[in-house]
Amino acid sequence: MEPGEPREPREPGPGAETAAAPQWEEAKTFYDNLAPQKKPKSPKPQNAVTIAVSSRALFRMDEEQRIYTEQGVEEYVRYQLEHENEPFSPGPAFPFVKALEAVNRRLRELYPESEDLFDIVLVTNNHAQVGVRLINSINHYDLFIERFCMTGGNSPICYLKAYHTNLYLSADAEKVQEAIDEGIAAATIFSPSRDVAVSQSQLRVAFDGDAVLFSDESERIVKAHGLDRFFEHEKAHENKPLAQGPLKGFLEALGRLQKKFYSKGLRLECPIRTYLVTARSAASSGARALKTLRSWGLETDEALFLAGAPKGPLLEKIRPHIFFDDQMFHVAGAQEMGTVAAHVPYGVAQTSRRTSPTKQATPAQ
Repeated sequence: MEPGEPREPREPGPGAETAAAPQWEEAKTFYDNLAPQKKPKSPKPQNAVTIAVSSRALFRMDEEQRIYTEQGVEEYVRYQLEHENEPFSPGPAFPFVKALEAVNRRLRELYPESEDLFDIVLVTNNHAQVGVRLINSINHYDLFIERFCMTGGNSPICYLKAYHTNLYLSADAEKVQEAIDEGIAAATIFSPSRDVAVSQSQLRVAFDGDAVLFSDESERIVKAHGLDRFFEHEKAHENKPLAQGPLKGFLEALGRLQKKFYSKGLRLECPIRTYLVTARSAASSGARALKTLRSWGLETDEALFLAGAPKGPLLEKIRPHIFFDDQMFHVAGAQEMGTVAAHVPYGVAQTSRRTSPTKQATPAQ
């Protein structure tokens, strides 16, 4: 054979094909184990219950926020890039997001082809370069968050409707107010003063009634005319449903998912549980609240009428993943008892809050 002349291919010897097969299977198994585990497919936004969460709600970014405030955006971005392989610590919305994902796993088991699921979108005005650290943190905690919205210093609120957002949670009160003004269910989330264990298998969501699920109609009467006039008004209008408040649509979305479990005979084992926790008294003003929910085709699993008593001790027993209220006094009380509370800036209570001192909650950083 001349140098450089190609060799004639040899015929494989007896058993060569059989011997190659195990080697191929072994190599395939090796590379399959190296590949990331396949994650479930994201639902289409129009089919899902979309929860938009800000980066400072999902993760604790106290030091990063301090650098941004004291040293400016360039130093902030530099710090994030230098620490992008260090995952953030969980923030106040983290247990809530984990509970949403637990519900999704149950739904996928029962309805493998359905897209009627929770879909979490990370919404932040961070620079896109900071996204690497956020992605690393999400992967570190094995969260299933595929949709990001990073706006590089601009407000992300204009994108929420395009994402079909059912609820927006943020640590930034101004952005939450902007979302509420756009007709989007939104709340400012607050870190609890102490850590309390919450359920890993059941999503628990607690709502105030007036100015949260319902309009602020009744609160306006209390502010203007006092409790006696309020009780008279509620009795006279007991069979007239209240107008809807900013979070009525979110309760409706939760109820839609609950019914998917009910239809499988799992009402008592449903991984979603909802609570009405209201300062109303049952005898004098509770009937209208319950009849309003019924007129909407909605219900809560539990209804707690406190007749003006503090909400914190009851919430400590419920241990919800999140509690929504329009009054900062109740938010602070819940926070003191270890509850993740979220302020809904809607209704007449916001006007009085701006003009008079009130008990303040400590915001998430």
